[in-house]
Amino acid sequence: MRAAWMRWWDSDLGYSLRRSPTAMLAAAIALTCGLAALLAPWVAPHNPFDLASLDLADARLPPVWYPEGTWRYPLGTDDQGRDILSALIYGARISLFVGLVSVALSVAIGVALGLLAGFVGGWLDALLMRLCDVMLSFPAILIALLIAGVGKALFPNAHETLAFGVLITSITLTGWVQYARTVRGSTLVERQKEYVQAARVIGVAPWRIMLRHVLPNVLGPVLVLATIHVATAIITEATLSFLGVGAPPTAPSLGTLVRIGNDYLFSGEWWITIFPGLMLVLIALSVNLLGDWLRDALNPRLR
Repeated sequence: MRAAWMRWWDSDLGYSLRRSPTAMLAAAIALTCGLAALLAPWVAPHNPFDLASLDLADARLPPVWYPEGTWRYPLGTDDQGRDILSALIYGARISLFVGLVSVALSVAIGVALGLLAGFVGGWLDALLMRLCDVMLSFPAILIALLIAGVGKALFPNAHETLAFGVLITSITLTGWVQYARTVRGSTLVERQKEYVQAARVIGVAPWRIMLRHVLPNVLGPVLVLATIHVATAIITEATLSFLGVGAPPTAPSLGTLVRIGNDYLFSGEWWITIFPGLMLVLIALSVNLLGDWLRDALNPRLR
């Protein structure tokens, strides 16, 4: 493990990361948020999901720098007495989980369909590209509302499971199109090159050419797009949760925390919504900066 890390650190990509202070800072922030979310049960001071430990007498306490604040709740509490700092850590866990899973599914579907469309061509290419055009006409919010309405009608008792399923499905259904179009364009270029023609001449199976020869050469743009799409997916999840379609109040994500705090924003309890919003901005900004760095690092013209 250590040897593999040192090889990567000494590679061109590692050298590019070391030379970019912005990328280093973004990577540190993203890594810190990711580790805190992953280790939430051990890092968070309290468990905001444990209803038995909540005390309504501690509801809407201000941050520690206010006279009424206490070090037990450094960033204050919400309307149910949940520690804001712990809710941020657990909320980031849910937001990152939904974002990463939806992006992974989008990449798998988009890369597979784009590779088929670009390599096979013909009527299959035309059909898949028209499907992409149709999907681009529907925003994620509209698809989420549609899936939520149908899902609640079919499964009225599966509230929490249905909520996360709606989030992941809606983001995936609108996200795979970008990968399909990107991979399809790169595949159209790669299939005309000599190494593909040589593989065809010697009798290599088409599926083997796609997976072993074409696919590795079209993954560069996909990695950049996936990095940036993680931030977009997190923002989309927060938007859907803010509208009440996303994560349930019993398992709040950052978007749910912003929605809950929005009711108290103008009554003086600003910390309930401002801190989750800042956490959301911090995660999205750091991931976007990493995506920008990765785009430049993988561009051979900028080396």
